[in-house]
Amino acid sequence: MNDHRIALITDSTCDIPPALIERHEIIVVPLHVIWGEETFRDRFDMEPKAFYRRLTEDPEYPTTAHPTPDGFLTTYREALDDSVEEIVVITLSSELSGAFEAARQASTEIDSPVHVFDSRGTTMGLGWQVLAAARAREAGGDAGAMIQAADQVRERVVLEVALDTLEYLHKGGRIGGATRFIGSLLNIKPLIYVDHETGKVEAAARVRTRRRGLKTLYRRFFEQLESGKKRHVAVMHGDAPEDAADIADQIEREYSPTELLVGITGPVLGVHTGPRAIALCGYADHE
Repeated sequence: MNDHRIALITDSTCDIPPALIERHEIIVVPLHVIWGEETFRDRFDMEPKAFYRRLTEDPEYPTTAHPTPDGFLTTYREALDDSVEEIVVITLSSELSGAFEAARQASTEIDSPVHVFDSRGTTMGLGWQVLAAARAREAGGDAGAMIQAADQVRERVVLEVALDTLEYLHKGGRIGGATRFIGSLLNIKPLIYVDHETGKVEAAARVRTRRRGLKTLYRRFFEQLESGKKRHVAVMHGDAPEDAADIADQIEREYSPTELLVGITGPVLGVHTGPRAIALCGYADHE
């Protein structure tokens, strides 16, 4: 039972660690992975490690699907009870998925106030915004304060990704501004980022080796992250736990962030980024 007057809902691409989802009473609506005749709810029916193993072994390429308006509507109705008066929904970028529009459409079918916010991001670019909203709610904030907290993070959050290959992003059709890499598809380790003003994927850099890619990722990320003592950083990986742990150790030594999370990217995002991708995502609180 949600103890808050305002329900907070997001989607499964947020990549927030399960313990934090439970602690902050966040409701998650799953996207779907479609593999031939099978359909799996992201993170509910298919765990990330099993997904990445199958992705490398199964010759059939999976696709993804966002929740329908009815899917969001069912969640809204389940969330509303005697204690909940309104709902805040924060989805992944409307430029990358139809989840935002589905959530908005569903909101028109509910009498209670439903506020739908476009994170213009994904993975922890979305997740940090949701956590900021949850913490604003816990501090006594209303829906407006929750959305303002998410928006403040959206303005500052940085998401950089080092891909092991461009193949999956290309197949999945979410390549955006990284199309300029296509000519050397098989010969590079591409770096991409999400522009949180436009919500689009853009090209960052290209290198020849994974080692160079991870070094470039690290440098680019901290060059863009605002200075400040209160840094919130997430290291996300496509089933590359050793690389993620090494990077997290380096971050801890060099920056001692206020909050440092390490996690595996979920199946829906993994369809597009592929195995062994590494993402750094974070923001700095204003002093």
